[in-house]
Amino acid sequence: MTFGKESDRDLRSGTPVGEWNDWKWQFRNRVRSLRQLASVLNRPVASLAPCGLVLRTYPIAITPYYLSLLDPADENDPLRRQCFPDPRELNFYLGGVEDPLDEERDMPVPGLIHRYPDRCLAIVTGTCAVHCRHCNRKRMWRAKKPGRTRERLQVMVDYVARTPALREVIVSGGDPLLISEGLLDWFLGALRAISHVEVLRIGSRAPVTLPMRITPELCTMLKRHRPLWFNTQFNHALEITEESARACEMLLAAGIPVGNQSVLLRGVNDDYESMRDLLYGLERISVRPYYLFQCDPVRGTDHFRAEIWTGMEIMERLWRNISGLCLPRYVLDCPGGRGKIPLQPFSLLPETRQGGKHSFDNIKQMD
Repeated sequence: MTFGKESDRDLRSGTPVGEWNDWKWQFRNRVRSLRQLASVLNRPVASLAPCGLVLRTYPIAITPYYLSLLDPADENDPLRRQCFPDPRELNFYLGGVEDPLDEERDMPVPGLIHRYPDRCLAIVTGTCAVHCRHCNRKRMWRAKKPGRTRERLQVMVDYVARTPALREVIVSGGDPLLISEGLLDWFLGALRAISHVEVLRIGSRAPVTLPMRITPELCTMLKRHRPLWFNTQFNHALEITEESARACEMLLAAGIPVGNQSVLLRGVNDDYESMRDLLYGLERISVRPYYLFQCDPVRGTDHFRAEIWTGMEIMERLWRNISGLCLPRYVLDCPGGRGKIPLQPFSLLPETRQGGKHSFDNIKQMD
């Protein structure tokens, strides 16, 4: 097994085009074990013992496509950092928690999160194409799979139907595009049939990690359930490829707006140039930057968390130098329905002109 930037030709030429472009083939051939990871890195399995310890708690899953975009030999590769296990995931010295947004507490029925009065979020699956190491639902990776999916989703539909304040339903996971297309069609249709549900939203990283999943058939099905909005997560400009751009274009051509919700990640995009290039790239493919999230204090993600001050410095430079179409809102998500706290550029906070960085010690303590 050979992957990586230097071996793209070997990887893709060694796989028939029909298979490479088949999302089910990509899903079946994900790297899922320490032995496969050792093969990717061209190292003995025994040399990866620290990673083996990580995988006992946080499993690995990487599609061949996503592997083809990164350099496995470079520990600082921004894509490798997002998907390769890191022994630091087991260093809990900053006290991260399994469920930083208290999602489990806000579930009136299993899998459905109702944090805000007018909208809710349905976790329809715990499965993803790639296990992003910064994920705020890492707790789900080893969770026992629930029972029959349609019966579980029907319970969610019933709750939404008897809660007239809900006008928007966000379909999430895991990745909702990894349940069967027929089941997703039924679920969206059942929600659309509820008179007070006005808008549907899908959250999926498939355009980034498994762009082959966005097919003409899928887009035709999704189009039937408009108004439907689609949010994905590009975190670095290297993820914007011909394939991912095509996937987004297909959604847009079906009349489905595509937005992006990045996460500020140390060593991935926590500098002005990386974030600028990402935002410029998103504008080129007509994907609207929506949020830039401060990384949640998830257990096992301490090494990803940049300081809020760093994010505000980046946003200040972006706000002064790039188009408004490229600018996301930098926010800190909070539990308990308190919402997303906007972290404004410095120039909108006059104290910075008088007190400098020390005026923001209280903000730094929130990180």
